[in-house]
Amino acid sequence: MTKHRLEAQELYRFFHTGDEEVLALRGVSLAADAGETVAVVGPSGSGKSTLLACLAGLDRPDGGTVRIDGLPISRRSEAERAAIRARSVGVVYQADNLISHLTVDGSVALAQRLGGSTRPPNRRDLLDRLGIGRRARAYPAQLSGGEAVRAALVVALANDPVVLVADEPTGELDSSTERQVLDLLQDRAEAGMAVVVATHSEAVAAAAHRVVRLGDGMVTA
Repeated sequence: MTKHRLEAQELYRFFHTGDEEVLALRGVSLAADAGETVAVVGPSGSGKSTLLACLAGLDRPDGGTVRIDGLPISRRSEAERAAIRARSVGVVYQADNLISHLTVDGSVALAQRLGGSTRPPNRRDLLDRLGIGRRARAYPAQLSGGEAVRAALVVALANDPVVLVADEPTGELDSSTERQVLDLLQDRAEAGMAVVVATHSEAVAAAAHRVVRLGDGMVTA
């Protein structure tokens, strides 16, 4: 197993609302190694989504560093971060995971082309594993909430990334489908992926190797 590693050190992120400065992250450090699933838990507004955006290179922290396999990504340009994401980071957002004018299969195919992998995973196998192979030709507007989440996870895994960052990937799923998603995440971790999941689900937290708790933008446990 290749020893991939995601590491964040002392991340700070603040936003301005009028004359007020809101500290979303206050010195958060986190690491996830290959084969490991880390659950990030905490109440709404605790900084979970901001942390995951920084880990994936979707946002730039105001302080601190994010590294993937020792490579700093947080101070790079958006174009450089986008290229790293396409190759190495799978991302599942809370919303807007799919491209409205592409079918599910089309979204997965596009992700694989952008990633440039010479041996990407089989799209049909990934779709079937999450029980949505029959929806491969459907457009996002034709999917249920649960189907959309599962399709987004397939897109995130399209290039067998080094790191998977998922923000509430089971939030709209029933317990049976949640189990399917957890099984797939565990399978990917066992194959050498580092997985970080923000969640309110007790089942997801219980299945993780480690749990990091956030409160008011800080690690509390």
